[in-house]
Amino acid sequence: MLDSRSYRQFMGCFATGITVVTAYGTDRQPVGITINSLTSVSLKPPLVLFCLEKSAHLYRMFKETDFFAVNILREEQENISRYFADYRHHHKPPQLWDKSRKNCPILRSTLGWMVCKKTKAYAGGDHTIFLGEGISLNKRSGKQEPLLYFHGRYRRIKK
Repeated sequence: MLDSRSYRQFMGCFATGITVVTAYGTDRQPVGITINSLTSVSLKPPLVLFCLEKSAHLYRMFKETDFFAVNILREEQENISRYFADYRHHHKPPQLWDKSRKNCPILRSTLGWMVCKKTKAYAGGDHTIFLGEGISLNKRSGKQEPLLYFHGRYRRIKK
């Protein structure tokens, strides 16, 4: 049996992009959590999944919501990733939210966003796998680079 430290170190060898998954909380206030477990599942219909630890502070809210948005962060948005990864220890970035889209809050100035209707939630060990169907999206134009995560650190594409 693998120990969790070795498994974490192994998975740290896989570079990922950084996203913030957002939704409206029960009080209709926008909330979000940093996620690097985003996966494209299907083109027809357009399906994505993300995994969320059952002990996460927003777990219950994502379990109960019908819609969520995936916001793909660009390289200058490390502070946004850090804030949503641990909001108690990081200052809220100014001008965080863009105008709201169908049932979900959207972050400003990301590489793009996609609003999804949650279709399923599956048990996955100490996490839940949330599956959503994309219902609207926007990809920003221009030459912007993604924020990456590799070996436990934020990274940027070197030019």
